[in-house]
Amino acid sequence: MPLIYCVEDDESIRELVSYALRGQGYKVEGFGDAPEFYEALQKNTPDLVLLDIMLPGEDGLTILKKIRASGKIQEIPVIMMTAKTSEFDIVKGLDLGADDYVTKPFGIMELLSRIRSVLRRAKKPQESKSRLLSFNGIVVDQEQHSVTSDGKEVQLTLKEFDLLCYLLLNKGIVLSRDQIMQAVWDSPFEMESRTIDMHIMSLRQKLGSEGSCIRTVRGVGYRLGDRKS
Repeated sequence: MPLIYCVEDDESIRELVSYALRGQGYKVEGFGDAPEFYEALQKNTPDLVLLDIMLPGEDGLTILKKIRASGKIQEIPVIMMTAKTSEFDIVKGLDLGADDYVTKPFGIMELLSRIRSVLRRAKKPQESKSRLLSFNGIVVDQEQHSVTSDGKEVQLTLKEFDLLCYLLLNKGIVLSRDQIMQAVWDSPFEMESRTIDMHIMSLRQKLGSEGSCIRTVRGVGYRLGDRKS
């Protein structure tokens, strides 16, 4: 039974989410602030964290940064929950290592789908994959889960890593958003298209000059090709 920690200061939202997840067979513990969450981490390591950005005291982005800097818990999947919808807030969360996000108000079915998708991706074996993938200055070692761009190591979230691998495996091919959703997110929700765009933006930034290899095909999706000069 997967253990999920929900860090949300709004008690009504926390209780609603906890109730819905328990009904789907998850074990859930809720916390209203960072100190309660950190105390619980000393006792158990969850399979996934639902983390609100706007919290009293230490905010969700600060908590996320600490999680990703900790050797013991840095691989825990994190889904951000936020009322903020600006690209800055979304990209900042992804850049700090969030695996996905939902914006309030969100539907419980949408949240459940994202949780299932993130948990599947976190546990999915790397079988039947070639160890090294490369294109121009981008090199991905799937076995070591490492990425370099122009010889420099790049830190990617789980979703960004999977997205980059999918682009590399299909280099030169125009991939629609639906294809990317199915391969990387495995989700039926149309609003995932926005998630794809945010992950592409973050991935381009992290890859530096090689990021321009990820070309936008207007009205269709994306293609990995020669970078813009």
